[in-house]
Amino acid sequence: MPRQPRLFHCHVVRSERYTSSMQRVTVTGPDLSSFPWQGYDQWFRLFLRKPHQEEFVLPEISGPVWWKPFLATPEDERAHCANYTVAEFRPDAAELDIDFVVHCGPGGEPEGAAAIWACGVSPGEELALLDQGLLFDCPDDASEVLLVADESGLPATAGILRSLPREAVGRVIQEIPTAGDRRELDAPAGMTVTWVVRDDPSAVPGAAALAELRRQVSADPKGYAFVVGESTLATEGRRHLHRSGLPKSRITFSGFWKREVHEAAAAA
Repeated sequence: MPRQPRLFHCHVVRSERYTSSMQRVTVTGPDLSSFPWQGYDQWFRLFLRKPHQEEFVLPEISGPVWWKPFLATPEDERAHCANYTVAEFRPDAAELDIDFVVHCGPGGEPEGAAAIWACGVSPGEELALLDQGLLFDCPDDASEVLLVADESGLPATAGILRSLPREAVGRVIQEIPTAGDRRELDAPAGMTVTWVVRDDPSAVPGAAALAELRRQVSADPKGYAFVVGESTLATEGRRHLHRSGLPKSRITFSGFWKREVHEAAAAA
């Protein structure tokens, strides 16, 4: 993480459907010319104007204890905050892409505050990013790299593969909702990519990727694993890998979201 994370103010350039279940929003602004791009799975706190807010009110926040001034803002004025991975960054144009997973309700309408915002946002809309650095922390002596993710972790998977040394070896298990969510990945030749297509709207996200991971009966104790996505995939994936011989210190895992919380929010 950056020692003194700062806020980057920017605005929307365009929003377009990138794959079947991903909406890509491109943002820019003078602040992004100094964005400390590191590659890999660099992530940030995203601040958005809520639908009922006429103005985008956000206090100037910086440093590791960013939430104190943020929470000091009255709730009715406080911006929506969520965590996202940089999908792509183009320094010369000061443009940054953000991919939003779009789950739809029975009528085909997007569900979730961020997805609704991404699908309906207009060019010029203001937003802000708080850089949070990297989660990926592969040891220099890792014999192999294993990446496991559901669709919420696909931007991280793509960024890590793009940034890995070209001599890296290992495996990717990437779950996606539909075959239309496949994309070209800039993976080193020694990285094997397995796409796990869920194709069932009622299936639990992450379960298919976890089942594929469990088919691996062993793990190299000198390897490194990165397991992210729905909370159960992250925690059970870590448990499986540790039982298979991979030390906990060589496993990065993170529950990007929790199914029960998402379903409760969609029903509200």
